[in-house]
Amino acid sequence: MTQADPLLFGDATENEHYGRFSTGILPSHVLKRLIRTRHEITATEDIEDSQIQPASIDLRLGPVAWRVRASFLPGPNATVNDRLSSVFMHEIDLTHGAVLETGCVYIVPLLEVADFSSRVSGTANPKSSTGRIDVFTRLITDRAQAFDRIEPGYRGPLFAEISPRTFPVLVRKGTRLNQLRVRHGSPVFTDTQLRRLHAESPLVTGEADIDNGLALSIDLRGQGGGRIGWRAKRHTGIIDVDKRDALDPAAFWDSIEAHPDGHLVLDPDEFYILVSREAVAIPPDYAAEMVPFNPLVGEFRVHYAGFFDPGFGYEPGHPPAARGVLEVRSREVPFILEHGQVIGRLVFERLTDPPPEVYGQGIGSSYQRQGLKLSKHFKQP
Repeated sequence: MTQADPLLFGDATENEHYGRFSTGILPSHVLKRLIRTRHEITATEDIEDSQIQPASIDLRLGPVAWRVRASFLPGPNATVNDRLSSVFMHEIDLTHGAVLETGCVYIVPLLEVADFSSRVSGTANPKSSTGRIDVFTRLITDRAQAFDRIEPGYRGPLFAEISPRTFPVLVRKGTRLNQLRVRHGSPVFTDTQLRRLHAESPLVTGEADIDNGLALSIDLRGQGGGRIGWRAKRHTGIIDVDKRDALDPAAFWDSIEAHPDGHLVLDPDEFYILVSREAVAIPPDYAAEMVPFNPLVGEFRVHYAGFFDPGFGYEPGHPPAARGVLEVRSREVPFILEHGQVIGRLVFERLTDPPPEVYGQGIGSSYQRQGLKLSKHFKQP
């Protein structure tokens, strides 16, 4: 983009173009308009309507993957290609599909390209289905000093760093592992505003614990006992990430049953699917991201996929309807989780305008009204 279109970016029409508010996360209809006019986001191949979610865009893998020795960030004075020469091992053709092995690190150029103006930035996260199969993936840009961030005014290629942790995965050109939220301006959403929003439309069941976001806690008792989670098996078969309802959960997961005392011992370097005690609802004109509650409260990492879309678990006039599914990985030592322990918090942001369709409204959403649920790749037990 060489010149800003005054119709799109002039001060007089900024609100009209972006919606009710000139700052906030861009909803689906604004993203589609920008893509159609080739502003902010372009691609080497046409962007498909199915990539556009209520408040994000799915990013697609390009035709090659580069196996590298180690993860890296380019730093402020280098591009990704500049750094590749020191870590490159070999190139893999993804045109007809290829297996990415566990414990390896890959860099894949994406089909999408950022062409951001000075007030537009981006935040990326793995898609929910990516996180639930323990595929660690992050967005990288040229001259990046942080993962999963596109700085305001960035114009250049996008790359995915991919590292399967538990299951080998089959991917191909066009596979979607990451999603990108595009933000105009720098809106601030305070705890006071969050409390007001919860009073207007309940965001969680039970009492809302609001302190630098909305706290979520862990459910280790279930509905009167029974299954409370899943632990990933080692040395399994391959997961084709583009196939739905194809795999037997028993071949990849061990069921975890509730302990009478309401606790769970996390084994070192094991991967778990657990669920929040609270049900959650995201109003249609807001989006949320789950961030770690406090890295000092335990030897574990919670979630890879942290985006909660507008409309997730939301039904007007009804209580919140969907649990937060948590991807949990322990660290070097065993750690005991207790029922009700706070393990993450939801940070909310306003959209510039409500999207025409929200999560769950006929757009192929996989996890509306979810409880404890594996990724869409598995037959539901």
